[in-house]
Amino acid sequence: MGLALLRSRLTVPAVSTRRILGLAAGLFCLVLGLAGCVNRPAPVPLRLLAFNDFHGHLLAAESGTVDVPDPQDGMPRRLRAGGAAHLAALIAQRRAGVPHALVLSTGDLVGASPLTSALFRDEPTIEVMNLIGLDANVVGNHEFDKGVAELMRLIRGGCAAPVPESPLDSCAGPEGRFPGARFTMLGANVVDVAGQPVLPPALVRRIGAVRVGLVGAVTRTTPTIVSPAGVSGLRFEDEAQAINRQVRVLREQGVEAIIALVHEGGAAQAGPGHEGDCSQARGEIFQIIDRLDPAVDLVLSGHTHQVYNCVRRGIRVIQGGSYGRLLSEVDLLLDPASGDVIRGSVRAINRPVANGLDARAADRGAVAVVPPDATVAARVAHYAALAAPRSAREVGRLLAPATLAAAPGGDSPAGRLVADAQLAATRGATEGGAQIALMNPGGVRAELRPRNPEGVVSYGDAFAMQPFGNSLVTMSLSGAQLLAVLEQQWTGANRDRARILQPSAGFHYRWDARAPAGARVVPGSLRLHGEPIEPARRYRVTVNSFLAEGGDGFSLFTEGRDRLGGAQDLDALLAWLRSRSPLMPETTPRIERAD
Repeated sequence: MGLALLRSRLTVPAVSTRRILGLAAGLFCLVLGLAGCVNRPAPVPLRLLAFNDFHGHLLAAESGTVDVPDPQDGMPRRLRAGGAAHLAALIAQRRAGVPHALVLSTGDLVGASPLTSALFRDEPTIEVMNLIGLDANVVGNHEFDKGVAELMRLIRGGCAAPVPESPLDSCAGPEGRFPGARFTMLGANVVDVAGQPVLPPALVRRIGAVRVGLVGAVTRTTPTIVSPAGVSGLRFEDEAQAINRQVRVLREQGVEAIIALVHEGGAAQAGPGHEGDCSQARGEIFQIIDRLDPAVDLVLSGHTHQVYNCVRRGIRVIQGGSYGRLLSEVDLLLDPASGDVIRGSVRAINRPVANGLDARAADRGAVAVVPPDATVAARVAHYAALAAPRSAREVGRLLAPATLAAAPGGDSPAGRLVADAQLAATRGATEGGAQIALMNPGGVRAELRPRNPEGVVSYGDAFAMQPFGNSLVTMSLSGAQLLAVLEQQWTGANRDRARILQPSAGFHYRWDARAPAGARVVPGSLRLHGEPIEPARRYRVTVNSFLAEGGDGFSLFTEGRDRLGGAQDLDALLAWLRSRSPLMPETTPRIERAD
C-alpha cells in the first residue's frame, strides 16, 4: 500500500548506568558465547496506538480528510478519514495478535467539539473512549474549557446539574447515567495554589516483566488560551521541568522505560506514512525535547494539529494531525534485563483512518477501509439521533462559503462574518452600544458552507463555527488602548505565532511586518468608517468573554471600562444569519499588510 514502516535514523543518547549494564551484559554474551547467556530473557514487544486533538469528532462525516501517497504514482491523494467507529476498528485491528499494546491520547480529547458530543457535555466522547479501551489521556488546554470542576466530573462520572435555558443535556446515554472516564487523565505540570498536583502526573503499566512509565504534561500556555475562569486556582508549570521531575521519581522506583505524552507541538517535514527530518523542525515541542532528561525514550505530542514523525536528540517524536483522522502506531522492544526501551527497536508510522466516504475509487483504493466497530457505531448513532433535529434545523442561507482563508493582512471571510454578527448583536440603540467588534481567530472553529444549492446553513453548521458558548462583552477603550491591543497580536504570548484579531465592518488599519514587534501598526492608519481613531477618544468595543478576560495573550482587554454583558456568541451568529439571509460573506479585506 506504499505505507510500510520506515526505519528510524538513530542518534546515540546519554544513557543510564542500568541501561549501560544491560547493554554490556548482552555484548558480553555475544562475544564470549557463555552458556548461561542462552537463558537471557527475550525482549518484550510493545505497540503504542495513539491519537491527538480528537475534539469530540465522533461522526465520520465531520472529521475531514488527510493526504496519502497514491499506491500507483506516489503522489499525494486526498482521503476522507476519521470517525470514532472507524478509529475504534483500526485500533482493534492493529492490536489484534500483539501481545502488549497501549492506547493513548495526547490531549484535547474533548472541547470545541461538534454538536453530537458538545450537546451532551462531551459525555459521548468519554463513553466512546471507554469502549475503545483508551488507557491514558494527557489533558489538553481544551479539557479546561468548562473549568476544573467539570473536568473532574468527566473523570469521576455523575450527571451534571441542569442549567436553566441551557441546550446542553447530561446522562442522555442508553443507560441513563454517566460513568465517567475509565482511563487515566494525566497532568504532571498542573498544580494548585499550594503546588500540589491536581491530576496524576504519571502512570506505570506492567508490560510482561517490564514496567513502563507514562508521564503527561499540557502546554504551559493554557492560561492564555483558556478562559481564566476555567483555570482559576491552577498553575501550569514548565513542561520539561515537570516531566524531568517525574522521570526522577519513576527511576527511583526502578522504572527505566519512560514515554512522555505532551499536549504541545510544532511542525516538521513529514506527512502520513512518512518519516520526516527533525533538523528543520520548529515549535515548542522540539524546544521541550531539547531540555528533556535523556532517560525519556519517546514523545507523543499534539496541540498543533500537525503531522510529523522524526527523531530529535535520539528521542522519537510523533504527532498525528487531529480529529481521529490518523492513528500514530509505534512499535518498540523492552529489555527485561535493563527494564528499558531498546532504542534501535523503535519504529513509528501515522496510519490514515480511512472511512470509505470518498466518492472516487482511486481515493478509496489508496488505503484499505476497515469496517466500523459496531458497538462504537451504535453509541455514536444514539447520540447523533438525539442531536439530529436540532443540528439539521435551517438557520439561514449563504450565497457563498465563509472560508477561513486569510487575506495577507490576516482577516478571513469567516472571521469577518463572526465579527459583524457580534457587532450587530451589541450595537443596539442604547448609548452604550458597540462601534467595533474584534474576534480572536482561534475562536472561529470552522468555515460556514452552504449545504445545498439553495445555500442552506444548519444549526449544526453554526454551532461548529462557534461552539464555545462565550458571552459578548462591550467595553470602553481609548484609541491609544485600542492601538496597544492590536500590537499584542505580535507580542507576548503571540510573539512566535501572530494572532490577528478579526475586525467588524467599518474598522480598518495597516501593519508592517518589517517593523519591530510592538510597533507594527502603521501610525495613523486606524480608521473607523473612514475617520481616524483618536488616541484620547473613547470607543465602545465588543469582544467575547474569553478575550475580555485577557485570553490569547490580549491582556489589555482587561483594562476596558464600563462593561456591558451581552448575548452568547452563537446566538449572535444565529441572529445575524436570520436577519441577513441570503448572506454574501464579505470578501474585501479590512486589514492591509503594508509590506
